[in-house]
Amino acid sequence: MKEYIKLARPYQYIKNLFIFAPAFFSFRFDDAGVLYDCFLAFIAFSLTASAVYVFNDINYRAEDAQHHTKKHRPVASGQISLHSAWVFLSALLIIGAALMAYVSLNALCVLAVYLIVNIAYTLKLKHIAIIDVVIIALGFVLRLFVGMVVVPNDLTHWIVVMTALLALFLALAKRRDEVLIWLNTGKKTRKNLDGYNLIFLDYSMMMSAGIVIIGYILWSITPYVIERFHNDNIYLTSIFVLIGIMRYMQLTFVYEQSADPSKLVLSDRFLQIVICSWLLSFAVILYVL
Repeated sequence: MKEYIKLARPYQYIKNLFIFAPAFFSFRFDDAGVLYDCFLAFIAFSLTASAVYVFNDINYRAEDAQHHTKKHRPVASGQISLHSAWVFLSALLIIGAALMAYVSLNALCVLAVYLIVNIAYTLKLKHIAIIDVVIIALGFVLRLFVGMVVVPNDLTHWIVVMTALLALFLALAKRRDEVLIWLNTGKKTRKNLDGYNLIFLDYSMMMSAGIVIIGYILWSITPYVIERFHNDNIYLTSIFVLIGIMRYMQLTFVYEQSADPSKLVLSDRFLQIVICSWLLSFAVILYVL
């Protein structure tokens, strides 16, 4: 059971919290029905994402076996047989799709797009520089769309743009770590690393980060937000967005620890404090100021 849990990569489920973003930004977190539907969608998406991870491990088991860390993955190491992995994948996919269909058929359609895009990513697109990180960013946007379908709202385009660029920023940071491994050890962990170098990745990260910060500030001062939250002080929360991105850039550029964004967020206390402070600042602004 431990190896199957490892194969499913539940620590990656933190990405699926973007499903709750539409409920948060439309200020509907006090609606139990909305939270229930978002939670079911979160579970359904997580199971489907795990199926995608299993599919990736099945297809790249030979390459993973040669990797310094990926060789310990259950399929690559032989701890889970190929047949068992396919059965596990099928079960995850069936349960995830059925649960999402129960929540919303439109959300199921978005989930189907996510699945198709990720199959294409695993088989081909992950080997094309730039396209690979764009596909990762698209995955986060599709998570946001699931939340928007489950919780009908009139979110502005700013949220979609910021989500895509933030995901792009994280994906570029991960590629930077892989380029560093290649430069330091001579081992190429991805076939498309020839299309990247540190200068390109550094500038691309800074561009993405800058647009995210500017976009967030512009979103926070729009008439829509002021009217939605009945408060014109939301822009004050942007300080935590700035600090959070600066911390991630510090981890990437100074400490060179950007190999896995999910594990980084779950392990770095500084980032956790910043995220909690960002959430708390909304409560203070809405209920105190």
